[in-house]
Amino acid sequence: MWLPLNTVCLRRQAVCRRSVAIALLKCSRHRGNANVSLFTHSAGLSTKTCKALLYRKHGDPSKVVKLENIDLPPLSSKDVLVKILAAPVNPSDINMIQGTYAILPDLPAVGGNEGVAQVVEVGSQVQSLKTGDWVIPKDAGLGTWSTEAVLAEDDVISLPNNIPLLSAATLGVNPCTAFRMLSDFEDLKEGDSVIQNAANSGVGQAVIQIAAARGINTINVVRDRPEFTQLSDRLKAMGATHVIKEEALRRPEIKELFKICPKPKLALNGVGGKSATELLRHLHFGGSMVTYGGMAKQPVTVPVSALIFKDVKVRGFWVTQWKRDHSKDGSAFRSMLDELCCLIQQGKLTAPACTEVSLEDYSKALDTAMQPFTSAKQVLIM
Repeated sequence: MWLPLNTVCLRRQAVCRRSVAIALLKCSRHRGNANVSLFTHSAGLSTKTCKALLYRKHGDPSKVVKLENIDLPPLSSKDVLVKILAAPVNPSDINMIQGTYAILPDLPAVGGNEGVAQVVEVGSQVQSLKTGDWVIPKDAGLGTWSTEAVLAEDDVISLPNNIPLLSAATLGVNPCTAFRMLSDFEDLKEGDSVIQNAANSGVGQAVIQIAAARGINTINVVRDRPEFTQLSDRLKAMGATHVIKEEALRRPEIKELFKICPKPKLALNGVGGKSATELLRHLHFGGSMVTYGGMAKQPVTVPVSALIFKDVKVRGFWVTQWKRDHSKDGSAFRSMLDELCCLIQQGKLTAPACTEVSLEDYSKALDTAMQPFTSAKQVLIM
């Protein structure tokens, strides 16, 4: 989700300083901190190195991101050494590099907020993980675009290693966002309806599949394009009930759809602008519109009539904040991941269309990820 949030670029209290240029002792990670800095890099305390995609200043990713060798810190008693297996390129990663995201790491920083890694060594006091386990980050900012990392045990959470690699690599952001939005804002029952724009995005595809598994109808709005029919067929194969073009929301024919499909109780907005306003127009009385992205980079306009006569609720959702709000008691996150992995194992939740790119070809992945109408998520394979 593209979020040009220049005005709310929050650096939460004292972020641990990590530097590639000088030797630093490894900072222990504290939940009160912003948790946006990458793992510690030490220039003199360890001879073990890895490759990583670093940026030393904010700007155009194609210009500021470089593949470099960096030193890994020594393994402490509560750390794990992991080999990164795969890490996607998400819009939030691009926004962080550009310097426009809501949270920013100290520079220099390793890119990447999501991915899956395999534990190759554990510290003497690590209890919840063992060699061979697959893990994903609990929070944003670990710096996943690297071949290896030394991470605190508490900064990662395990996954079953019998799910597809690409599903594991892309599990921590989009499916979690979809899961929470479908669970936390309206009491949706089997047969109810949800309407969403950006339906072909990573979040949109996860919404379609999770909703289908729960027997919930989805009305999926996408921008018109030459290959609309193929896209519609692909989304319906995932479980989409209806797939319509943006302009269809503004035509009288939309009333025909609601003769065979209940008015949606929930609208999910990843675009903003006129698209969001149109979603509001079709909400059921008392329904909720949840905004999780702003791809159009335009404000959400709420008609007064929707507030007065339909009593709609307008909310926002950021999965990073949800994770932080539930960080002290990890049971909610654990339960959500278990349910999502169960859907994956049952074949009811698949990864979005992905293009696997070697770390050395990172420039191609970054350039492709920034193009409009990108149909496949770029995933760096280490």
